[in-house]
Amino acid sequence: MMSVLRYANLALLIAFPLAWFAPLMRAGLLPLFGLSEISVISGLQSLWSSDVFLALIVTVFALFAPYLKTIGLALVHFGLLKDKVLPVLSYMGKLAMADVFLMALYVVIIKGIGIGRVEIAWGLYAFTACILASIAISILTTRELKRAG
Repeated sequence: MMSVLRYANLALLIAFPLAWFAPLMRAGLLPLFGLSEISVISGLQSLWSSDVFLALIVTVFALFAPYLKTIGLALVHFGLLKDKVLPVLSYMGKLAMADVFLMALYVVIIKGIGIGRVEIAWGLYAFTACILASIAISILTTRELKRAG
């Protein structure tokens, strides 16, 4: 079981960057015009030019927290880091989930106002799946380590 978790976690090192560049949503101001695709990376690029503080927060939540958690969990899996850090790694994954919640909230607000048009794209599901997989791997790793020792 531990080797399955180990390789599933390593797969996230590839899956997260793919999800960051995948289209999260398509948005446009009016129904007559085409929709622009927005990804985590393109959204961050826009934020850095308009609101540096918010861009920093989103960068930490969407990029650094989940990736550092995945790396930390890999180090635990390969015995290079003590399992005492698992609670900290678990919180890092939950920070990324807050980012998914905010994206969903923005979509609901934009659709509720009715000014623009927003369509969810496959990247939002991919990013959410990566976050949920990371949380599940973390929980299962904790259980396996308790069971083994």
